[in-house]
Amino acid sequence: MITVRAASPRSPALAAMIGELDRFQLSLYPRESCYLDSLDELCGEDVHFVAAYEERAALGCGAVKYARGDCAYGEIKRMFVRRAARGRGVSKKILASLESHAREMRVDALRLETGVRQPEAIGLYARFGFTRRGPFGDYRDDRLSVFMEKQLSAA
Repeated sequence: MITVRAASPRSPALAAMIGELDRFQLSLYPRESCYLDSLDELCGEDVHFVAAYEERAALGCGAVKYARGDCAYGEIKRMFVRRAARGRGVSKKILASLESHAREMRVDALRLETGVRQPEAIGLYARFGFTRRGPFGDYRDDRLSVFMEKQLSAA
């Protein structure tokens, strides 16, 4: 049975997974098109980090980073599922858990940046109701980036 729960990105297994994710991203995109939050950033008070497990084995991870201001939103970060666990619904469970947490935090919207060379990720987000939008926050327009958003509350 696959379970998703809050976890520390500094745990050895999850730090290794994040390293795996970094290598994967850098194999697809030039460094300037990779927006990789560090372990320190993922441990910030404004981040909710989760991991999916089967028994004790970590299968995937993801986070929501909260931004407060005129338009409160959470940003989906560091979504990743290990190759051997793909096709089993792990990413759906992680994303559903992050969305549930964002709703509990009464966030108006979820936003994300992913890459054009990740059609599976784009498809997952679209199935969850995310739609394309322009850059947000500190992001710049990048031909390799896809920006998406899902409204969680009535504007």
